[in-house]
Amino acid sequence: MLYGLRTFYCPSGSGQTGRMADQYAQSGEAVRPADVAAMPAIPAIRWDEPPEGPVLVLLDQTRLPAEETELVCTDPPALVQAIRTLAVRGAPLLGIAGAYGVALAAARGFDVDEAADALAGARPTAVNLAYGARRAQAAYRQAVAGGADERQAAEAVLAAARALHKEDAVASARMAVHGLTLLDELMPGGGHRILTHCNTGALVSGGEGTAFAVALAAHREGRLRRLWVDETRPLLQGARLTAYEAARTGMPYTLLTDNAAGSLFAAGEVDAVLIGADRIAADGSVANKVGSYPLAVLARYHHVPFIVVAPVTTVDPDTPDGAAIEVEQRAGHEVTEVTVPFVPVTGAEVGGGISVAPLGTQAYNPAFDVTPPELVTAVVTEEGVVSPVTTEGLAELCARSRQVTIS
Repeated sequence: MLYGLRTFYCPSGSGQTGRMADQYAQSGEAVRPADVAAMPAIPAIRWDEPPEGPVLVLLDQTRLPAEETELVCTDPPALVQAIRTLAVRGAPLLGIAGAYGVALAAARGFDVDEAADALAGARPTAVNLAYGARRAQAAYRQAVAGGADERQAAEAVLAAARALHKEDAVASARMAVHGLTLLDELMPGGGHRILTHCNTGALVSGGEGTAFAVALAAHREGRLRRLWVDETRPLLQGARLTAYEAARTGMPYTLLTDNAAGSLFAAGEVDAVLIGADRIAADGSVANKVGSYPLAVLARYHHVPFIVVAPVTTVDPDTPDGAAIEVEQRAGHEVTEVTVPFVPVTGAEVGGGISVAPLGTQAYNPAFDVTPPELVTAVVTEEGVVSPVTTEGLAELCARSRQVTIS
């Protein structure tokens, strides 16, 4: 069962949404609202235990930026639905959600193995989702094998999910440090102009994100001149979510259409590209939101660093190369229609799909594309930076990560 509660509605022209647009005034300074720090922040994911039983609570990312609404999942099927509809999304956060989903199954008396299978397969490209679900499933099996009863096994799974959540927050902070250090090495003196794609902030992480966390660290150190935000078709996750997070943190940012990126490169306005990843193959091929590969080609032509920021859990040694990555295909209506965000007006729901193409138009709508390793300047993880990006470099990184985890 899934339902929503605790809605924060921001009418047009006021509140968060009214401050989101980068004014890009003549002075070139960003709008930095004085009350940014005081804005209410809803966690992207949290475990709760009301009297009626444990639940997993999600910030519904399909409703942003118009409103902040929470979804409450009382069973694994509800969480699978939330994952497929992108109410919860982003590789690291999907791993956390997968682990909590298995914990929910154990606590609510569902078949844990069935729940883990359903969660792991909910979105095929993002490897973290399966990683989180399988890690929690392993904790359950280990507890049962050790003689734990149902309650004790459920507690063990929840502990595993919470540990993964905490680990991701730590990884996020470490990636930000490594990423900013790399930027400063590549571009001494600060004044970084960074182009980013899709959404990689706190909405996708147990901490402050992946690529966005690096840009945020640069901003806090006074070394970010501008964050260029691709709107990111087809679901506008850059326009809806990255701009939302940039506005909340007071970053100097400007939104652009995806097909305007080339003109920015040509004008010399981009110093580096920072993106996240949903899966990194053993050879360094990177699956990320569709539109990332063209940016890599542009960056290479214009001699601009193309940097991928992702936790080690996103590296998948079992996927040999980019051709082996299954790319999720999404519904055509996401391209042929424009969806108006839900806005409550006099008690009624307004909006829906507005057709922008002739009825019956077929649409090619992959959620991701794959960038070959030779176009990637560096992969930044919590364990360090891999550059050049090679099979051997990634394998060494993963081995080092396993040693740190074991110790």
